[in-house]
Amino acid sequence: MVVPSLYAFNAGITPAFTLKPIGRSLALADYYIWCSSPIWGDDGKVHLFYSRWKKEKGMSGWIRGSEIAHAVAEHPDAPFKDLGVVLRPREGYWDSTTCHNPLIQKVGDTYYLFYMGNSNGKTDTKRIGIATAKSLDGPWQRPDSPALMPGEEGAWDDHCTTNPAFVEGDGGKYWLFYKSWNTAEYQNQSGAVRGNRKYGLAKADHPEGPYTKVSDKPVIDFSGRPNNAQLEDAFVWKEAGMYYMIARDMGFYNHEFGLLLSSTDGLRWSEPRVSYLDMKSYVQEGNPPAHLKRFGRLERPMLLLDKDKGTPRYLFGATQGGAAETSTTFVFDILSYKL
Repeated sequence: MVVPSLYAFNAGITPAFTLKPIGRSLALADYYIWCSSPIWGDDGKVHLFYSRWKKEKGMSGWIRGSEIAHAVAEHPDAPFKDLGVVLRPREGYWDSTTCHNPLIQKVGDTYYLFYMGNSNGKTDTKRIGIATAKSLDGPWQRPDSPALMPGEEGAWDDHCTTNPAFVEGDGGKYWLFYKSWNTAEYQNQSGAVRGNRKYGLAKADHPEGPYTKVSDKPVIDFSGRPNNAQLEDAFVWKEAGMYYMIARDMGFYNHEFGLLLSSTDGLRWSEPRVSYLDMKSYVQEGNPPAHLKRFGRLERPMLLLDKDKGTPRYLFGATQGGAAETSTTFVFDILSYKL
């Protein structure tokens, strides 16, 4: 594990989370690593479900050929040991070309592994599915069909369903937040980021569904803001009677920060605050190779909650870099936070 040196904070911005870098806790020489979702195991260890794809595929290889694997560490600030693949693409199904975006949750005596799959190696067949197991070691049972489908043609979410965020909501319901965007908007725009990513909400009586969308409109929509502002990579938790979302900024402040939003009902969300800063505000690393165009930002933020209190304790994310010049898991200790 690389232990970076602490660097100066961005002047003039106070993020909601005060973070201490632990480092690149999971790195594999032959893989890009992304989407690191942690959970406490019954064994007292930290289990990590993460996505990875072969190094030779390059950074964009996640869309065609990602798989979801399992790793474990004795404690959150220790290196993780890879335990192997739990979900890989399966021919003839909706997840035949990639398995990505893992989110591990436990409800009752069952583990639910939310993830995204696609069937053509492109974004327009991205769908959210849910695998289940009684043990973190499996075996994992996964559905023949996705758990959540896109909207009808012309809807804001007609392109895909992806980036699942799950929380036990009010009234005995289970809430599934998802990212999507409009296909025509995506196809007709130009520029580095096409389309505007928004978040919708679906609810169910059981963690496996069936899920019903609460509205034909998104619950988070920045499309009226300048610079094609949007967000992605949401993680949602409940604390002190409120719902909170940490996500990656895509132009509200800038593309290097994280965002923090709050809501009383999951439908109406606050103005975003900065949750965390760019990587160079916390760690000092060498200049990246030319092929790592997104070096310096933390993506796919996930929280490891306190075992007893259920409050944020560690921040896990994915970031480019590392000895293999790919991407790795990066972990921060949350020293304090202000919601």
